[in-house]
Amino acid sequence: MHTHFYNKLKSILLITGALSLTSFCQANDFQSNPAYPSFKQKTMQTYGLTAEQVDWAMNGAKNIPNIISIMNRPGESKPWYDYKTNFLANSTIQRGVRFKQQYSDTLNRAEQQFGVPQSVILGILGVETGFGSNKGSFVTRDALATLGFGYERRATYFQDELAALIAWSYRDGIPTNSVVGSYAGAVGYPQFMPSNVAKLGVDYDGNGHVDLRNSAVDAIGSIANYLAQHGWQRDQPIAFAARYAGNNPDSVISKDLTQPVPYGVLKAQGISPLNPIVKIDDLDLVNVIQLQDSYGPIYYITYPNFQVITTYNKSRMYATALWLLGNEITSQ
Repeated sequence: MHTHFYNKLKSILLITGALSLTSFCQANDFQSNPAYPSFKQKTMQTYGLTAEQVDWAMNGAKNIPNIISIMNRPGESKPWYDYKTNFLANSTIQRGVRFKQQYSDTLNRAEQQFGVPQSVILGILGVETGFGSNKGSFVTRDALATLGFGYERRATYFQDELAALIAWSYRDGIPTNSVVGSYAGAVGYPQFMPSNVAKLGVDYDGNGHVDLRNSAVDAIGSIANYLAQHGWQRDQPIAFAARYAGNNPDSVISKDLTQPVPYGVLKAQGISPLNPIVKIDDLDLVNVIQLQDSYGPIYYITYPNFQVITTYNKSRMYATALWLLGNEITSQ
């Protein structure tokens, strides 16, 4: 256990008198940052840890400047026609079909229990990590520390996630620096941030332990739980491809997906389903989004469930990509 190892090391250092544990543990790239003492204090208060435990968890932490550069040029800055090729590739779809077959019982169970379609669960797993094939290679502690002490716009958020990671590592008895993931600190099959592992992670394989890094079954249950907790509406639509017949698209494109309007209002302004078989009630609360395809703008009528997907990642392209990917997989 991590805690046992910490105590054993402490005993060795005290017996030998070689150096104090505190000085040993403070060897990290962030110890001289003005925000480090307040971060340490908040972590201690929030999770009941000692100063030595926080310093030990941070021992050897490295600043990774490249992460700041990546944060400043996210994939969502591409147009839709470029962005979608990253995820809607046939190789990804076929990997998803194999994953669906392997975990069909778990996907069915999650769909029944949480009301989240397995197409959406599969879409998230495909977009996030290619069904576990690419969970990220950054040391999560170092990524979060780099952002927490160097990415001013969201420093508090990333410091809080770093604190959650440290608490999680002590709780699970693993070295803090053994967790790897994305450049933004997300981990495992579903790329949960550390705070969400504790809050929304589900022990879906029943082994008494939530393990989103190694258990695809836990990941499936946890994604479904995440979306259910964020307001997923069972048996309700996600989106429909649409056409726009007006000449002022800005008037119909939603500024805020949390504020849907009756479809009848949008219909009067020239929005309608692309497929004439699709019937939408005038009182249905919906939004309209626009994406840029290679031949021009395309439109979707989206329901509140689409907005729930954007709580996972606020990008409308992200939500559309995973929805379409999941549909492709489940149609095969």
